[in-house]
Amino acid sequence: MRLRDLLEIDFPLLFASLLLTVFGILFIYSSGLTSSGTVDSSEYTRQIVWASAGFAAVLVLSLLNYRRVYDFSLYLYAGTILLLLYTCFFGRMVSGARAWIGIGSFGIQPSEFAKITTILFLARHLDSTRRSQNMVNRFAVSCVIVLIPMAIILMQPDFGTSLVFIPILLAMTFVGGISMRYIVFLGGCIILTGIMMVFPLWQETILQGAYPAVMILVNGRFILISVLALMLVSGVAYFGYTRYRKHYFYWICFAALILILSLLASFVSHKVLKDYQIMRLIVFLDPNVDPRGSGWHIIQSMTAIGSGGFMGKGFLQGTQSHYRFLPQQSTDFIFSIFTEEWGFLGGLLIFALFLLICLRLVKLMKTTPNAFGAYISAGLAAIYSFHFLINVGMAMGVMPITGIPLLFMSYGGSALISAMIGVGLAMSIHIRRFRR
Repeated sequence: MRLRDLLEIDFPLLFASLLLTVFGILFIYSSGLTSSGTVDSSEYTRQIVWASAGFAAVLVLSLLNYRRVYDFSLYLYAGTILLLLYTCFFGRMVSGARAWIGIGSFGIQPSEFAKITTILFLARHLDSTRRSQNMVNRFAVSCVIVLIPMAIILMQPDFGTSLVFIPILLAMTFVGGISMRYIVFLGGCIILTGIMMVFPLWQETILQGAYPAVMILVNGRFILISVLALMLVSGVAYFGYTRYRKHYFYWICFAALILILSLLASFVSHKVLKDYQIMRLIVFLDPNVDPRGSGWHIIQSMTAIGSGGFMGKGFLQGTQSHYRFLPQQSTDFIFSIFTEEWGFLGGLLIFALFLLICLRLVKLMKTTPNAFGAYISAGLAAIYSFHFLINVGMAMGVMPITGIPLLFMSYGGSALISAMIGVGLAMSIHIRRFRR
């Protein structure tokens, strides 16, 4: 640990993250203003405290050698898994999810820190097995490492946060040298599961039952028969491949397994997820199918963004937030407030800052000679980019509402501090990027 190491930190990355945090505090304050000009919320003061704690974490982690985390990553991962389990059964219920633990007004959301510890442990696994010839086992263990916290978070249920683990897995396994066919297999399962999960409700609500046959996707008997048939097909194809070594047998088995897993996962999702959660996944296609429910969020958010125009209405001059038309305005829809008051140019600035963060992490991933550090950088880039794309897309009406915050800007101590911890780890890697 050397204080002069602080002179070698990645200043563009630090500048972008701190500027976003300052913007967040300013517009959390704006979200607390009423139409009469009075402040009825102290959220901005708490955000200042959390931002200060997060900045301290950045400095401390920058001075620490990130390689020392390697040996402790398993314990950090196991500790957050235990916290997630405790939260799942004994946590505080907030917005329909038992995702918080704490005393009185103080609380933390363990799932936010689980993202970081999962990245660390997955990076250790990929690093320790990078010379392994058993690609299937390496990929399978990577999936298990990510799916354990993801499944527990789904049980809370916190669907939005659980989704963040998917890009972490895809990005880190890709950078970790996992064969592309395994990543395509996982990506195919995820996409097809989403389609099979959403399509029945979409055709029932938006298409008004135009295709009744689609409802067989939620029929247990049909799912069972289809899975058994596909298992038979995959078994025959596997036998043909092992016997004759024809590649088309391999790809038949590959496709059949994707269909099997997607059918089962979509059926289970309809049993686990609430109707309002699935409705949020489709309402962005047509907010007017539920204008007083899930669609209300998107309609008001798009109205706020559109009313900002090119230059915006000016700081503290927004109307959608001050008249309380925007729900969850200091958390999920902070970008809507920002663009209403600072317009298209302000939104472009947010785009540029997040792009800078992601580009710095990608560059760091390529320049560091240490594989463990490169994998951590890939996981962090996946988190920041996914949060940005989903949250901003949600605010603009091109992505479903999932409750994912805009990192650095949305109100919330756990999300802000975990994002700052990620920046601190990146700083530590950057300082030591030329040291083997």
